Amino acid sequence: MDDQLLHIRRAFGILFVLVSAAVSVASTLSLIISLENYPVFWYAIVWTTSFGIPFGAYFAKSRAKLMMIRQRMKNSVSWSTPVKAVNGLCWALPFALIGIFPSLIQYLILFGIGLGNLSTYILMRKFSGVTNNEQLMVGAVSLAFIPAAVQIDQTIFLHNQPFAVFLSRILIAISYALGGIFALLSRK
Repeated sequence: MDDQLLHIRRAFGILFVLVSAAVSVASTLSLIISLENYPVFWYAIVWTTSFGIPFGAYFAKSRAKLMMIRQRMKNSVSWSTPVKAVNGLCWALPFALIGIFPSLIQYLILFGIGLGNLSTYILMRKFSGVTNNEQLMVGAVSLAFIPAAVQIDQTIFLHNQPFAVFLSRILIAISYALGGIFALLSRK
């Protein structure tokens, strides 16, 4: 059983590294789109392609990895409806608040990724008996980056919203990279 858990953890490690790479590429291209005033539809193309190509290539090559990831995600299926609702709110509410507070987008993105991953870690541990330390790392690091993002945005990027949003996305990419590397190097 430990060997299977290690394989699942490594599959998640690769998934997190792929998320990090996709977010980095898409964020950089989105910044260029923003600075050059390209049409809005380019954002959808950039984000879809940035995620679609690496994930499509990885999972097309290794369906077993996809099945391992799905297996771990299925742990939450047995949760009660209120527990699922709490987890869903932790993921969705910060992103929904972007519509109300668009000037806080860069912090709400970090907060959503951090709170979502942290709540999933806590609930998986409590209700499924699964300890996903890489998810804890992504959540904790994302939340820890919020004060740094606020400080940088209030000094360096005070009048440059596109760069402030770019920074928060890069901080998310770093969070996922750290979580992915941790999972890949994990021995248990």
